[in-house]
Amino acid sequence: MGSVVDATKETFDDLVSSGLVLVDVWAESCRPCVALAPRVEEIAAAVAELTVVKLDAAKARRLCMAHEVRGLPTFLLFRDGAEVARITGTSMTPGRLDAWLATQLDTQHGREQ
Repeated sequence: MGSVVDATKETFDDLVSSGLVLVDVWAESCRPCVALAPRVEEIAAAVAELTVVKLDAAKARRLCMAHEVRGLPTFLLFRDGAEVARITGTSMTPGRLDAWLATQLDTQHGREQ
């Protein structure tokens, strides 16, 4: 069982550098972000092969610009330091996030075989 790791602009690159990493780009002022937080915690606990990282957009604006994050919430999926997928939008629901993540994990597992 994993837990969610808080990233800073100093630790971000190290955190996404190896394995599969789901990055939750969020802000306290973003209601959909706050509403999704419990589901993000559940994903971290349930999906063993996935590291889950939260990045507070308000504290890492340049990092968000560098990764072309244009809205919140945004979820980025990294494999060994490279972004392989993303989903974004204020209409994000736990179900939509789950469906997207399941598809991405299937795709990533296909690459490993």
